[in-house]
Amino acid sequence: MTEQFYVGIDQDQDEGLTHLGRIVRDAWVFGILPETETCANWSSSQMQTLYEKVYTAWEPYAHLPSRLPDELRTRHTRFYTQAIASAKDKGWDAELKDDD
Repeated sequence: MTEQFYVGIDQDQDEGLTHLGRIVRDAWVFGILPETETCANWSSSQMQTLYEKVYTAWEPYAHLPSRLPDELRTRHTRFYTQAIASAKDKGWDAELKDDD
């Protein structure tokens, strides 16, 4: 079995609004990674380790952006608003389809 590597949030589909892209973006929110880190060519095990760190960072806030302290909520809003706007400009449709 060939190991898969993450393409990086800047090369991910739909402006990184994927499961792995959200992990990277949330790592930026919590300061786990610098905003310049795209995680390009990270292995599955590296991404799993990052996921665990991000999951732990979310736990005190019940994994809800509305429960984040002001500074973190502002960062979260900035990162996700930019990504969503950019994805929509490129034709991304957030509506769920019958097969979603």
